[in-house]
Amino acid sequence: MRNYLKNGPNGLERIEEWQDKCWINIECPDKNDEYLILNKLNVPSWFYGDIEDIDERPRIEIEGDWTLVLLRIPYKTNDENLPFSTIPLGIIFNEEVVMSLCFFETDMIRDFIGYTRRKNIFIENNYDFVLKLLLSSSVWFLKYLKQINLQIKNAEDKLEKSIKNEDLQTLLQIEKCLVYFMTSLKSNDILLHKIKNILSRKEGYDLEVVEDVEVELKQALELTNIYSDILSGMMDAYASVISNNLNVVMKRLTSISIILMIPTLIASLYGMNVPNAFENARLGFWFILLFSFLLSTSGVLFFKSRNWL
Repeated sequence: MRNYLKNGPNGLERIEEWQDKCWINIECPDKNDEYLILNKLNVPSWFYGDIEDIDERPRIEIEGDWTLVLLRIPYKTNDENLPFSTIPLGIIFNEEVVMSLCFFETDMIRDFIGYTRRKNIFIENNYDFVLKLLLSSSVWFLKYLKQINLQIKNAEDKLEKSIKNEDLQTLLQIEKCLVYFMTSLKSNDILLHKIKNILSRKEGYDLEVVEDVEVELKQALELTNIYSDILSGMMDAYASVISNNLNVVMKRLTSISIILMIPTLIASLYGMNVPNAFENARLGFWFILLFSFLLSTSGVLFFKSRNWL
């Protein structure tokens, strides 16, 4: 999917075809998009391959008059085993062309376009564009961290009375998401410092945008560290809770088995085909039944006094 956008009176607006220094936004590229990038625009092929690599790290690369800025952005997946992850987003530009390329369709890009319209934000230059996308990615990290925190609370409520390993695995899946977030945020932070070094040799860059990116990145990284530490402690604690809950269940089942064994033992003894004290008694059956009931009741009271039931 390909879109062309440029600065308008109220932020970024879509245009029908390419214009000089407009933003080419490509998500989930097809063969036509690949032909445009590699053959018409003559972008280095390894730029395209690096962005396609799901595990590629953030960095800045320059070849000829082309510059690649690769950053990682948060992504909400459809995989129940890994609800959140991060993906590479490449910004490729030279003096005439600026293009973003991502092999996934994300909420962040659509939100970024809408945000520029709501706040009347304009793109000053290529590095200003990169910084604003980096700022938007940090904000989306924080949004998804709030959703992760809600999932942690829901998992915590289930684990209080759980004896299933599946409930503990939910926390493990969330911890994997936090590891991806933490790694990507640290890499984006290193990328930001490299961009600052480049901008320090230029004039007229917006220092306020750089500070905003630093603040949001730091906040997202600190929050991810906090959630990760909390989650690690919770997993250790709830592993013990699950084991303890299982012990409680086994103790109760054992107590119930002993209580049921009392009338079973008495019935077995008096059901044997040998003479006993009540074989000719008219009320012998009811006496034995009452005796079994009293012994079982005594057993229940005893186990309750020990908190075994």
